[in-house]
Amino acid sequence: MNFIKRFFSGMKQEDEVSEPAKVATPVSTTASESVASEPTASDIGNTEATAEEERFADAPPAPRTILHAPAAKQGLFPESSDGILIKAQPSPTGDQCMFTVNQVLMKDCSWYFDSFESAAESSLAESLFSLEDVETVLVCEATVTVTRKDKTLVDWKPLAKEIGAAIRNAVEEGQSLIADKIISTIPSEDVIREGIQKVIDEEVNPGVAGHGGQINLLAVKGNSVTIQMGGGCQGCSAADLTLKQGIHTSFRKAVPEVGAIFDETDHTAGLNPFFS
Repeated sequence: MNFIKRFFSGMKQEDEVSEPAKVATPVSTTASESVASEPTASDIGNTEATAEEERFADAPPAPRTILHAPAAKQGLFPESSDGILIKAQPSPTGDQCMFTVNQVLMKDCSWYFDSFESAAESSLAESLFSLEDVETVLVCEATVTVTRKDKTLVDWKPLAKEIGAAIRNAVEEGQSLIADKIISTIPSEDVIREGIQKVIDEEVNPGVAGHGGQINLLAVKGNSVTIQMGGGCQGCSAADLTLKQGIHTSFRKAVPEVGAIFDETDHTAGLNPFFS
């Protein structure tokens, strides 16, 4: 609780000195754990192509909006394809990349892997953590969002090829992509909703209230939650930092079974439109 208050109390000062140039522009396509854009991602191969032949095409940055897994599949892949197709979308900040697959990896739920140990018996996560620069893995229905260890790199091409190959190999092997013990521990939507709402009311909102911010829980699907930032948080230059280091940490500590955390805030319409 004290950490949350200390973290959020310094955000107002950060807003006053931040410059738009501090937000990295994606070098390739778009995306994010949690944040992504319109489905204009690049191919990273299929069953008819080798890892060396996978492409990672450039595209202009898109607005900072959320892309949910079901919507990501629509229009991205040929309907007649029977092979494993994958698209990659780096986040605007460059530390994450979302990989969308043309088949469901985890039905109606999601899971956040924060270490190699947490990936035990989950072949998909184990394959990804075997790569040197992978820090965390979030599997949500038909998407895999990877956070890299080296935050100074913005070029996802080399690592994206390795990740694409690892995802494809795991799916082709046909083993348990997500451990049964994980699936069996996911609580009901009501339990997730109650736990997340409690931490919002008791920790998060008291922390952001100092600079006029407010966080609202919009929806719970399976163990994935969707929130919206309001007041001083909407359009704030520290919104991404608040989301990843403050809100995510609070949510996962209070409700360890929570999976994806989506932010559906229109930051361009905020009182401090940093993202406009």
